[in-house]
Amino acid sequence: MTSAAELPASAGSNLTPPENIKNTQMPDPLRQATGVYVTVHGHFYQPPRENPYLDAIERQSGAAPFHDWNERIHHECYRPNAFARVFNERGEVVGIVNNYEYLSFNIGATLMSWLERHDVEVYQRILEADAKSCYRLNGHGNAIAQVYNHIIMPLANERDKYTQIRWGKEDFRSRFGRDPEGMWLAETAVDYPTLKALVDEGIRFIVLAPSQAQRCRLLPTQDNPNPEWYEVGGSQIDPTRPYRCFLKETDELEVEAGSDNSSVQSRPYIDIFFYDGPISRDMGFSEVLFNSNHLAGRIGSAVRGDHRPAQLISVATDGETFGHHKAGTEKTLAYAFKKEFPHWGWTVTNFAHYLSLNTPTWEVEIKSVTAWSCAHGVDRWQDDCGCGGGGTWHQKWRRPLRDALNWLRDQLISVYEEHGRHFFIDPWQARDEYIQVIGDRSPENVSRFLLRHQTRKLTASEQVDALRLLEMQRHALLMFTSCGWFFEELSRPEGTQILRYAARALELAGDVSGVQLEKGFLKHLNQAPSNVDSFKHGGEVYRQLVLTAQVGFKQVAAQYAITSLFTNHKPVETPHTASSQNGQNGSSKHSHLHKKRVYCYTANELDYQLQRMGSLTLAVGNLYLVSEITWESEHLVFAVLHLGGWDFHCCIQPFEGRLAYTELKEKLFGALQEGSAAHTILAMTQFFGEESFSLRNLFAEERHRLMHLLSQETLSRLDQLYTQEYRENYGVLMAFHRDEVQAPQELQVAAEIALGYRFLITLRSLDQDIAEPQSSWNHIVELEAIATEAKHLHCHLNIREGKQILEQLILRSLWQFLHDPSGTFDADLQRLERLIDVANQLNLGISLERSQELYFSCLHSQIVPRFMAKTAQSQDSVQYRQLLKLGQKLGVEVSTWLTQLG
Repeated sequence: MTSAAELPASAGSNLTPPENIKNTQMPDPLRQATGVYVTVHGHFYQPPRENPYLDAIERQSGAAPFHDWNERIHHECYRPNAFARVFNERGEVVGIVNNYEYLSFNIGATLMSWLERHDVEVYQRILEADAKSCYRLNGHGNAIAQVYNHIIMPLANERDKYTQIRWGKEDFRSRFGRDPEGMWLAETAVDYPTLKALVDEGIRFIVLAPSQAQRCRLLPTQDNPNPEWYEVGGSQIDPTRPYRCFLKETDELEVEAGSDNSSVQSRPYIDIFFYDGPISRDMGFSEVLFNSNHLAGRIGSAVRGDHRPAQLISVATDGETFGHHKAGTEKTLAYAFKKEFPHWGWTVTNFAHYLSLNTPTWEVEIKSVTAWSCAHGVDRWQDDCGCGGGGTWHQKWRRPLRDALNWLRDQLISVYEEHGRHFFIDPWQARDEYIQVIGDRSPENVSRFLLRHQTRKLTASEQVDALRLLEMQRHALLMFTSCGWFFEELSRPEGTQILRYAARALELAGDVSGVQLEKGFLKHLNQAPSNVDSFKHGGEVYRQLVLTAQVGFKQVAAQYAITSLFTNHKPVETPHTASSQNGQNGSSKHSHLHKKRVYCYTANELDYQLQRMGSLTLAVGNLYLVSEITWESEHLVFAVLHLGGWDFHCCIQPFEGRLAYTELKEKLFGALQEGSAAHTILAMTQFFGEESFSLRNLFAEERHRLMHLLSQETLSRLDQLYTQEYRENYGVLMAFHRDEVQAPQELQVAAEIALGYRFLITLRSLDQDIAEPQSSWNHIVELEAIATEAKHLHCHLNIREGKQILEQLILRSLWQFLHDPSGTFDADLQRLERLIDVANQLNLGISLERSQELYFSCLHSQIVPRFMAKTAQSQDSVQYRQLLKLGQKLGVEVSTWLTQLG
């Protein structure tokens, strides 16, 4: 058994790198499997949600209070599984387990890219978990690859099958530092051509549902050359062993019993694991995951008592089950892996490791075309089969949608081959290797890629067209992401997303070839009936939800222009910088090169001038925009007039030369000097035309930020008003509470807003002055006074920003205290404890999880070892008692060592 002290404290220490594993003496001496092995597989995947034009996820209101669904599920699942808690009976943390070290798992490439961008700590924990499992399991890591963007492989053409596998392999290799042994198929959708592609690409095994097997038999031997076939088409296959599946010579050929078995076994093959169907369903749809004892009991019920030397109990489900679909169940897994399964003598393993110990002795044939989430083969992604339906809604749109995208794919193939051969030595090899660019879009890497594949030295415009073609093909793959067909209606976000990929592919094709395919595409989409009256059919979904979301250089420039009014333009003074002041109205001008990233664009600001006249603000700029994806560029001029409040008038046009630009500035700023918004807008219209942009044209993320910014002045006035009312009526409000009479709602609301405002202001000051002992103490005393006041008045302060600031303050203070002691041990410790007490007193619902993780790591790596050393030498250990009591406040189990102190 593993003691609490031996539980992993933190990732990142003393790991054997994946590339060195083969040369390392492994701790597992087994050469043949014996006993019961358990594998829990999590298929971690989220639909790609990035705006195809911005390469970023915009805010999704349905995921509130989080920014988007990726962030929400990350908070509920991906991170908790990287830091899963093991509690004692008092609810104190006795272990923090990286579940990925024990789970068999695949994580979609698009999701891994998001994790790498948004939480590198969790991303590293996942990579380290695979490395640790490699070390523990004779070089066989827990991670397996996935077909790149979750397309239904039997419905893909042959070339797309291979690209999906190659992209999945390369993405996996670039992250985990090794070749994948297995690969997860989207929805476990499979047919024999898919198996052939997997075998050709060196994939050793896959995981399927038991319902996908057709028949099985013992592998022929010299003693038994014609073993009997067993029909197992009704999910009757024994899932406790691996199976070997030989490829068929043709799609139609069946291997009959009595045929030449030596020729059968000489054919290429792939090994297949079938997960335990009933247990896997129970994990998703019953309460078995809410208790590790129940989980172990359910797994134990599947153990075969026929005295076989070894058997594997494997289960598989969506990884999001562990924490997102079923809150808190990552803790069940952690306890099961560390205590429950070892208690029963079971070995936690993964498929690759078990396969290395137990070569298949059985052969299997699979059904022709199947998936784990459709009872009708793969009709869920092409027909009105009823799977995923909701109420009376139909899925008659599925077949026309599939036909429309297949038509578009074939048209794009023609465009790619016709134009790609001018740029690439082998266009399809270039597409297969384009994954190396998707993972690293630095100019140096893109240049190296083009150098390897180009037919000759390409001009700048040819490089743009080459990248456009490759991006066209990337979006042609993304538009087949399975999620678009999964549910009951085309106009859902998933269906809209794949249509946005299609629209981007159409646009890129037109840019390179001049071929306009949208009309033909819409003709097909019009045949896809929607369940929503306002859409009628797929063509209207496309017009209303896809075309309106398209983004071009003008929208990016407008975003830059409007937000520039709220950015401090303070360029470094150069000989080209000029500045002037016009009386009481400010004016600033500069012409140096100022770079800024706007999503996947680089904005090079070549010139910028801003003037204010009363309530009006006008900015005029000269902007050079470059796409980081395709290297396309536009040289634009913008003018933006802020009329005050929420009113903006922004115009964009191509740069037509320095003289024209100078004249434009002179005329516009001349009009502004008249102090008339109407005259200024008229002048803008004369130069730019009728097209204009306003706040509502901004990308959602920036629009919401500016809305909050523009509201601050009003909110501050309201906060001050409520504060005044609260102070004037404080005695009245106290009288109500003293006599236990319900206070008037208006007075109670005033108190909560006033105290919340005061609390937030104090917290911000503390955040700035945290390094100043005296100032920080004063702020903490003020916070305690506010907490006491709020308690007396029964106020519930709902301050999300304050909650986040307090969490970060506690974490920063703890890190400083543990890693960089300043010599004021008692004062620093007291300040930290009082911050935690204030949060608890106000019931803000703050999360101390990250502070727990930091403390737990230090507890086992520093605090306990040093405490034990001092105890052994009979030295003073008062400070260590205080440190251990801090652990109690953070909810970490430290009683073992406190007991030793007496």
